[in-house]
Amino acid sequence: MMKCSKKSDAKLADRTATLEAARSAEVIRIQEEPRPSPNLKDRKTGREKAIPGSPNTGDAIAKVRQELSEAQRSRGVMETRLQSVTEELQKLKIQSSLDSKRIGELSKEKAGLTTGMRDRDEELRGKAKLLEDVHDETVSLTLQLNMAEEHSQQLRRENKDLVDRWMARMGQEADAMNDKSKFS
Repeated sequence: MMKCSKKSDAKLADRTATLEAARSAEVIRIQEEPRPSPNLKDRKTGREKAIPGSPNTGDAIAKVRQELSEAQRSRGVMETRLQSVTEELQKLKIQSSLDSKRIGELSKEKAGLTTGMRDRDEELRGKAKLLEDVHDETVSLTLQLNMAEEHSQQLRRENKDLVDRWMARMGQEADAMNDKSKFS
């Protein structure tokens, strides 16, 4: 609503400036025509007196009107420029708002990714600990297996020794029995 008001004010100002310029030109034309100098009667003395600066007053009025029209024109130009700057400001505010929203969204996404990364790091540390525990357990079981195999081999050797001794003894008993049977 204010934009329309400013536009109409600017148009009105331009129109006024044009009319003032035309009026100033008319006043200048009229002033250039020869005319009798106006004289006024002084009420106290009753004598006629001339209006001070009457020929110059017209020039001054024309000059003031011309300056006024120039001021009105420059005002119109400035209002137009103000309007374009205001529109650009609005666009920049909208862009800034959109950028702020995007920054907020990206900040949330970053926070989510950071949390996810921390969770993943925690999970990896847990898995590394589990892997280390499994490795330690594997080493422990391997040592136990090696010890069990050594014990098993020792028992086999002992068993073999016992079997060999028993066989040797049985062999001796059999030989002794055979020797006794030969003489009997």
